[in-house]
Amino acid sequence: MLIDSHCHLDRLKAAPDQDSLKTLLAQAKDRGVEYFLCVNVRQQGFASMQAKMAAFDQVFLSAGVHPLDVQEGLDTTQLHSYLQDPKVVAIGETGLDYYYSGETKALQQQCFEQQIALAVEVDKPLIVHTRDAREDTIAMLKAGQADKVGGVLHCFTENWEMAKAAIDLGFYISVSGIVTFKNAGELRSVIRKVPKDRLLVETDAPYLAPVPHRGEENQPAFVRDVAEFVAELRGEKYEELAEYTGDNFFSLFKDAAKLVQA
Repeated sequence: MLIDSHCHLDRLKAAPDQDSLKTLLAQAKDRGVEYFLCVNVRQQGFASMQAKMAAFDQVFLSAGVHPLDVQEGLDTTQLHSYLQDPKVVAIGETGLDYYYSGETKALQQQCFEQQIALAVEVDKPLIVHTRDAREDTIAMLKAGQADKVGGVLHCFTENWEMAKAAIDLGFYISVSGIVTFKNAGELRSVIRKVPKDRLLVETDAPYLAPVPHRGEENQPAFVRDVAEFVAELRGEKYEELAEYTGDNFFSLFKDAAKLVQA
């Protein structure tokens, strides 16, 4: 069962309304993609995302504030209210990004700390964005006892030491189309090492379209290209990788598993 574990369906130019989104999700299903996690990055955008995805039982949601959007602030009371929707299965995406927005470092850390605390409070996993902040990300996850709920380092581009530290905290590593890029040699070496029971695949659509779709708007159907590439990279059959990454998804996002079983 292939799952796009991280995408932004509400930001797809190719799917401005529910009808076009229905078509895109059908195209993804034709390539074996059964479920999708639509990830929130701005609190102000959650309500419209929620409304757009309401008709699609195969789409799960997250709620949170991205580190590049922390200037808009974090309303924990409002965020807590979003979690009452059964389709919201995770907190995030949250985290730290010193590459693009190092000047907001202190605010990012405050926002990340608050979202870690909320995740532990409500017992939901974290979706973590991290770039050029390896030591701080792991340190804050440890300090906030994020190991109690686990989570995923999404669109992973860091080194093996960080991957191992996250895995030791009970986190998963999610690989995007970046792994197919020519300059991703170090990342490929990391992904070869990730244990089967800790790996997820994603598109991060509409961003980072994999080879052979570079230059196009990324879409959920392209997670098949990511999965096929990663399977070959790891010396595995595609069907095997699709099955165990799907199992991993539901092991991490337990609320999603409950919805599917209901």
